Parts: sequence; C-alpha cells; structure tokens
Amino acid sequence: MSNSNFVDYVKICCRTGAGGPGAVHFHRDKLTAKGGPDGGDGGRAGHIIIKGNKQMWTLLHLKYRKHVLGTAGERGGSTLKTGANGKDDILEVPIGTIAKDFATGDVLFEITEDGQEEILLEGGRGGQGNNHFKSSTNQSPRYAQPGDPAKEEWKVLELKLLADVGLVGFPNAGKSTLLS
Repeated sequence: MSNSNFVDYVKICCRTGAGGPGAVHFHRDKLTAKGGPDGGDGGRAGHIIIKGNKQMWTLLHLKYRKHVLGTAGERGGSTLKTGANGKDDILEVPIGTIAKDFATGDVLFEITEDGQEEILLEGGRGGQGNNHFKSSTNQSPRYAQPGDPAKEEWKVLELKLLADVGLVGFPNAGKSTLLS
C-alpha cells in the first residue's frame, strides 16, 4: 500500500513573486522641457489559485511538485504605463479538497464545486508611480513606491473522501459475504 497511486494529503511550498515597483519619470516631448510626473504603477505578482475539477480523484499530480512558484510583476513605465501582472499559477484539485495552513493548521477553504476557484496565496501588490505622490506643495516627486515583497508559505491540501455506498447491519448479518 506504500506505493499506491491514491494520494489524499500533500504538503506544498507556495512562493509568489514580488510586486513590480512604481516608476519615477517626468513628461518630456519636443514641446515640453519640464513636464510633470508621469511614472506608471508596477504590476502585481501572480496569485497561486486552487481550482476544482470533477474529473480528478486524487492529489497524485501534486505529490512530486513540492514547490509552486508564482511570477513577479513588471515595473511601471513612463507616460503612466502600468507594468504587466505576473502569471497566475492554477492548481487543479478534485472536489472535496480542503486547504490548510501548515503552521497553524487553520482551514482556509474547501473546494465543493466544479470550476470553483479560490486564492491559496496572493501575489504581492505593485507599487505606485510618482504620479500618485504629486501635490500642490510637491509638484515633482522624485520617489515611487516599491512593490510588496515575495511571500513564501507552506500549505496542506487534504482530500476529504465521501463514500458512495454504506453498508449498515448487525454483526454476523452477512455484510462481508455480500461484498465478496
């Protein structure tokens, strides 16, 4: 039974990327020598998402994938261009899967329907560009917000099994004989 293909408990390390930093940029063109701030926002890092799939019965495909890595967000650009968001990593699991935090043992959520998506670990938020920090007293801010740092947490995915049929009866009533 040790080399069975049925896996109902998996511990995985989830790591998201960092959010992209905001840009420090000032508007320049052939008619404007000293324009105002126009630095764009950084993109958010990719989430790690759990999605229910009624065609799956086991967590075997996640047994040997111990590390799930999200991608980082891109930095903001000039002329209020927002950086690209990181790519979300979607893990498909069977219906009846429970997600828990490994450190505390708290239940985060349960997948109960086909196609249900829940965020297991959120990616870092992107930073704001210098356009957001302008004011009447500071018309040319030379700073922007950095993106949120990367997160790393251990999570547990556990498959809750529900029986299709149950046999109830008195002892020596022939339940085992019926099955054989």
